[in-house]
Amino acid sequence: MTARIIDGKAIAADLRARVAGEVARVKRDHGLLPGLAVVLVGNDPASEVYVRSKHREMQAAGMASFEHKLPADVSQDELLALIGKLNRDPAVHGILVQLPLPKALHAETIINAIDPAKDVDGLHPNNAGRLAGGFTALAPCTPLGCIILSKTVHASLEGMNAIVIGRSNLVGRPLLQLLLNENATVTIAHSRSRDLPRLCAQADLVYAAVGRPEIVRGDWIRPGATVIDVGINRLPAEGGKMRLVGDVAFKEVAEVAGAITPVPGGVGQMTVACLLVNTLRAACAIAGLPKPAV
Repeated sequence: MTARIIDGKAIAADLRARVAGEVARVKRDHGLLPGLAVVLVGNDPASEVYVRSKHREMQAAGMASFEHKLPADVSQDELLALIGKLNRDPAVHGILVQLPLPKALHAETIINAIDPAKDVDGLHPNNAGRLAGGFTALAPCTPLGCIILSKTVHASLEGMNAIVIGRSNLVGRPLLQLLLNENATVTIAHSRSRDLPRLCAQADLVYAAVGRPEIVRGDWIRPGATVIDVGINRLPAEGGKMRLVGDVAFKEVAEVAGAITPVPGGVGQMTVACLLVNTLRAACAIAGLPKPAV
C-alpha cells in the first residue's frame, strides 16, 4: 500500500472541537445559543442511530438539540405544521428532516417547506440555486465534508482535474458546485457515462458517490490521485455478519492513489461534523453576525 490514508475520524474530531470553540465564543460575546431541530418519522433503525449521533454531538459542542419523533403514519399536513412551528421558533436555527421518509409523505414538499435560512441539509431549492450561482449558501453536509477532506491533502484545489461519480441531489450535484467554487475543472459521471475508467484515469481528484460496492478499480486511477470514497455498502461476511465497503476497491486503489479515504472512518465521520458547522453558520447568519471561523 502506497497511498496516504485520510483519517476522517481525526479530521472530524478537530472540526468538532473548532466548532465548539466558536459556539462558546458566540454564546459569551453575543448571548447566542445555536439550536438544531431534528425530525424523525417512523422507526427506521439506521435513521434512529444517526439521529442519536447527531443529538450527542450537538450537545458535546455546546449547542441546543431538539428532537421530534413522529409515528410512521403521521399525515403530511401534521408534518408541515411542525415544520412551520420550527420555522417560527427563534431558538431553532437549523431544521433537519431525517430522510428517507415513509412513502405516503412527499419529500420534496417537506423539504421546500423548511425556511431556507434554517435548511442545514442544504436541500432547499433556494440553497441549491445559490450554490449553483456561486453565492453564499448552506451546502449539503456530505459534499462539504468531501471538500474539507480533500483540502487536508491539497492546500488548494484550483486548476485540478476532478471527477464526481454520481449525480444525486444529496452528493453529486452539490459536490460539483463546491468544486467549481474551488476553481477545479470538474467532470460529473453517471450511469450513462461512456468509458468511465478512461474518465477516472484523467483525474487528480476522484469522488465516488454512486452507491455500487467497489465499482472503482485500481486500474482506473491515475498514479498519485486523491480518492474520496462516499459510498457505504453492506455486503455479507463470514459467520452471517455484514461488512461495510465503499464504492472503491480499497486495497487495489490504495496501491496506486496518493491519498484515499477508508470506509468506514472516512467521509461518514465528516457528515455530522459538517452539520454542526452548518448549524453554527445558520445561527450566526440569522442573528446578523459575521460568518464564524469554521
